[in-house]
Amino acid sequence: RDFNQFIRLHEKYGREDIDSISREVEGKSPQEVLDYSKVFWERCSELQDVDRIMGQIEKGEAKIQRRFHIKKALDAKINRYRAPFHQLRIAYGTNKGKNYTEEEDRFLVCMLHKLGFDKENVYDELRCGIRNAPQFRFDWFIKSRTAMELQRRCNTLITLIERENHEIEEKEKAEQKKKKGSKDSSSSASSKATPHSASSTPSGKSQKRKGDKAGDEESSSNSNNTASAKKKSKK
Repeated sequence: RDFNQFIRLHEKYGREDIDSISREVEGKSPQEVLDYSKVFWERCSELQDVDRIMGQIEKGEAKIQRRFHIKKALDAKINRYRAPFHQLRIAYGTNKGKNYTEEEDRFLVCMLHKLGFDKENVYDELRCGIRNAPQFRFDWFIKSRTAMELQRRCNTLITLIERENHEIEEKEKAEQKKKKGSKDSSSSASSKATPHSASSTPSGKSQKRKGDKAGDEESSSNSNNTASAKKKSKK
């Protein structure tokens, strides 16, 4: 009995959350559960039905991971709006359906996020929230939905939100890549232009040096002519 409970708690919390597991095993102290867990993972390969047990645990961990991704998607969607209960929009595409209105879907998404997607019996609480909402006072369709029907509709809306989030992320990545490419091209163009301007400078200096040399030769010839003229005048 203790072993089966130990495995079920691993499905519920995952093998990494040993603290939560140790607090819920009945009749055992947390330290006893920790010691048993250490031995279990060291010698689990000796069990005859180890594949079935590992399959159970991995299946539970996959559900935990899925809940994490759904919560992340809902957080990203809700955080885009200042007043999500009034402003939130669903990107339906061709999957809107004919039964639920956009106002009803908006309320389902916002309330699911508010109550906590991974909360136990969340769809029963969502059903109560719908019945108490004044905007649905005469909306007999949404008020008559069962918890299972609300869960199916919320799963559809979550799929649409995840698709929308993925498209937004891909668009942002493409824009960042485009900006990076334009930045690299501009920097390479400026680096190519710099050597050209630098190469023009030495030629200017050489021309200046040639001009200075010619000026020196001209001044020396003028001084020689002046000296010869003075000699002639003395004679």
